[in-house]
Amino acid sequence: MAIQPCPPVRDHPPAGAQRRTLIVLVVAQILSGAGLAAGVTVGSLLAQDMLRSTSLAGLPSALGTAGSVLAAVAVGRISQAHGRRVGLATGYLAGAVGSAGVIAAAVADNAILLFAGLFVYGAGMATNLLARYAGADLAAPERRARALSTVLVATTLGGVVGPNLAAPTGELALALGVPYLAGPFLLAGAAYALAAVVLTIWLRPDPLLLARAAEAHAVPERAPASGPAKRSGLWLGALVMVLTQLVMVAVMTMTPVHMHDHGHGTAASGFVIAIHLGAMYLPSPLTGWLVDRFNRLAIAAAAGLVLPTAGVVAATAPGHAVAPLAVALALLGLGWNLGLVTGTAMVTDAAPLATRAKTQGLVDVAIAIAGATGGMASGFVVALAGYPTLALAGAFLAFAIIPATIVASRRRRTAAT
Repeated sequence: MAIQPCPPVRDHPPAGAQRRTLIVLVVAQILSGAGLAAGVTVGSLLAQDMLRSTSLAGLPSALGTAGSVLAAVAVGRISQAHGRRVGLATGYLAGAVGSAGVIAAAVADNAILLFAGLFVYGAGMATNLLARYAGADLAAPERRARALSTVLVATTLGGVVGPNLAAPTGELALALGVPYLAGPFLLAGAAYALAAVVLTIWLRPDPLLLARAAEAHAVPERAPASGPAKRSGLWLGALVMVLTQLVMVAVMTMTPVHMHDHGHGTAASGFVIAIHLGAMYLPSPLTGWLVDRFNRLAIAAAAGLVLPTAGVVAATAPGHAVAPLAVALALLGLGWNLGLVTGTAMVTDAAPLATRAKTQGLVDVAIAIAGATGGMASGFVVALAGYPTLALAGAFLAFAIIPATIVASRRRRTAAT
């Protein structure tokens, strides 16, 4: 893949380049969202069918998460060296390769190849989340959260389309001589590949490279500011995202199991999870405006209030009632959204352009590990102490965001005096 030099700043004013960047990223995110949702929809079912056992049906999620951890590091480093265009396109291309591996494994009925394919497929998951950072590269600080939230909400459109195409792609797979459950990976592979093509052709000028050029042009003699305040913002932003991811994944993962144990069918649990997913992404534009309009610490604190509220509602919801659980999962998704948008803006504010992409990749590694930890630990907690205990434990962890923001606020006021 040829690497094009970043054009002179005067040829591409950042305002115009930012509009173009957001348009291209939105298109790529819609495609990649479809690929991500399509594969996730049937990954566990495909593993269960091929292995003829339910004991390892959760392995696809674990393998995808493991692959996303490695990909977050790789995409971050590639973006650091060659720009967002090359880094994101490489990540999506790897996701397409992983999808092809899953399809080949299904045709060959080869479990080892399936596991390898799912691991590589995780690169698409990581890249889909990392793309939000690209939307903020050229944004002014006071519009940074709105820019990244625009990229984030675009994933929702693809995420709605992907699962609804599971049946048609399954029929297409059968017509091509491929097992039915591998059909959605046909969509995933094509969607990821198209996202890579869109970015490779149209993400020009590269937002990260142009931002570096603009910074050098504006203040060539001065290095980007750094110090305790910036380091504090970086660590707090990462902490907010890690805690919100851990709590969200843990409670979300076990809610369908909890509902099943109380006699609810798949339609009811699907309804609750659909509300949760909508609350995770659809509020992004409003959240971005709030983060830009008000103090970032204030919105981080709001996440630290909404998530514990979700935990308390989930813990106290009667087992036979769907509505309280729907409210709890909606609050859980909203709290995650507040934390992710705020944390992303804080990390982007604090990370200097010279190391921004690599730092963001490492932060997303921590987020992925937190999600994996939450997902794995949730089953053990529910088995030992029950779903209400899990929900209250999540509330307790999420509330830790509040004292962290108070400490950061005091440090900021001290540094300003």
